[in-house]
Amino acid sequence: MKDSPRTVSEHVGSADGTVIGYRRSGQGPGLILVHGGMLASQHFTKLAAALSTSFTVYVPDRRGRGLSGPHGAGFGVQREVEDLRALVTATGASQVFGLSSGALVVLRTALVTPSLERIALYEPPLSIGGSVPTDWLARFDREIATGRSVSALVTGMKGLNTGPSLFTRIPRFALVPLLTIGARLQGDGSPDEVTVEALIPTLRFDMQLIREMADTVMDYAALDARVLLLGGTKSAAYLRLALRKLSEVLPHARSIDLPGAGHSGPEDDGVPLVVAQALREFFGAR
Repeated sequence: MKDSPRTVSEHVGSADGTVIGYRRSGQGPGLILVHGGMLASQHFTKLAAALSTSFTVYVPDRRGRGLSGPHGAGFGVQREVEDLRALVTATGASQVFGLSSGALVVLRTALVTPSLERIALYEPPLSIGGSVPTDWLARFDREIATGRSVSALVTGMKGLNTGPSLFTRIPRFALVPLLTIGARLQGDGSPDEVTVEALIPTLRFDMQLIREMADTVMDYAALDARVLLLGGTKSAAYLRLALRKLSEVLPHARSIDLPGAGHSGPEDDGVPLVVAQALREFFGAR
């Protein structure tokens, strides 16, 4: 059995002074991995390990999570673009991968960052004509406001239909107590990891990004970077619609469908080795 790659924690300052912490491992050309909603850098551990044999891998905690500073006043997609640009400048990386809302950040950053030569996007929730469901948000906000974080988690996952198929099969009245027990068993985790309960409220900020970037698909016709569009065959229809529309607009894109994968494909509990292989071929081919 091979030893796990050594990982070190580092940080960079964003344009507004917010600290953006990240985990670095491996050796080779720089590759940044940007996580999605209700996640942190810890959820890309297996993906980063698989890629660290070929690349120097940088996995930031997006602001509001873990190693990084708070969302701050005036939060929006521009703040996240500034965060990623700061990391690109500090590391010299010209290749970036993003999952879900992280893919939205990567897409917007590539539009204003000519040094990014190749980007890979896994199911960015780019809303097209209201395709991303939002009718669950009012309930989510009420549950967060009253301290019912696990109920809010169920509301968000069922509303967006991005969780495991288990979420759709198990009724809400049974799912909430199961997840409550799971959250308690997790405890406080290690000092470098973010708890589930701490991540749940961050979903509102990811929904803000989705709202800001809604109906911007035509903007990316001007993107010069090479793009890999990745998606799972089990993912929600609105995510597959976004990938299809982007493939029609992006001038230098190709698409790969991963059979049997869902929205959590790149995460530790998804199919990270399958995703890593697709990324290795895309970023490694010259």
